Amino acid sequence: MIRLGLIGCGAHSESGHAIPLARYKAAHPDEVLLAAVCDLQIERALDFSRKYGFLAAYRNVDDMLKQENLDACIAVVPPENISGLGIKLLNLGIPCVVEKPLGALLAEAQALRDSAAATKTLNMVSVNRRFMPLLNRAIERARHAGPVRYVHCTLARHTRQEPEFLWATAVHAVDALRYIAGPVAAFDLRTLKAPAGATAWYALDLQFESGISGRVDVLPTAGMVEETYDLFGDGFRASVTCPFGPQLGWRCFRDGRLIEAENVPAETPEDLVNGCYDEATAFIEALSGGTPKPGIAEVFPSVELCFAIARSVNARAAR
Repeated sequence: MIRLGLIGCGAHSESGHAIPLARYKAAHPDEVLLAAVCDLQIERALDFSRKYGFLAAYRNVDDMLKQENLDACIAVVPPENISGLGIKLLNLGIPCVVEKPLGALLAEAQALRDSAAATKTLNMVSVNRRFMPLLNRAIERARHAGPVRYVHCTLARHTRQEPEFLWATAVHAVDALRYIAGPVAAFDLRTLKAPAGATAWYALDLQFESGISGRVDVLPTAGMVEETYDLFGDGFRASVTCPFGPQLGWRCFRDGRLIEAENVPAETPEDLVNGCYDEATAFIEALSGGTPKPGIAEVFPSVELCFAIARSVNARAAR
């Protein structure tokens, strides 16, 4: 019986972690125990305890870690707290899941990466796009069709004007394309022409070590929320809209014909579509003798690249 703890009870923790953990517990009652949950607002921790079956609720992280004999812990905290809390868990030898972007500064992300390497404590980063069933089916179909030559992501959001968008949100798309195409060899960022005073949009061109080319269109004020991933090769294309879009699903084209298509029914639970349930499953199952993936070291290059992109934007603005 694996004793799990969850730190942080905000909206993302609920949809991305508490709900899939409760679903896994219901399906595998003898494999996992939702031992404890913690939040600075104790009312939220108590609410999680009631709704999702955690046995104990805490306000203070140190109290929870001292009193509960946890086998693993999932930490869902703001970017400025990710690195410090992750390092604490790693140094205590508690296998953990941490959130991207691994820190609010590159130095914080580097410190977390270095701590993971030094302690060798099992660790995983919550990057649910890698676990989306639709995307993984499209990747498998594309690999059978032939070499992928080009990958593309449309990352569209509505009224997202926060300055950290490039390193805190675009990292989703960058990491997903790295998952598909491999390590990035070079990048070029173009700022798209915009009316005076408008939020900047970007085209991020990527060249992968594998020889695949790619691009992320970063459109934070596009009037709707969508992520669409496209994989292109000679004679084929696989297109996936997930985890956001007006119609979630995927389509595969081969030699001028639509050969496979799937639309997600509206009633399908979100965590089964967006990869969060598969991610929770992968972590829990790895605790029984495997290595959780992807780890901090594997995701760090995605974070590092996004911080480099943000620095290049800031440098242009300072000229």
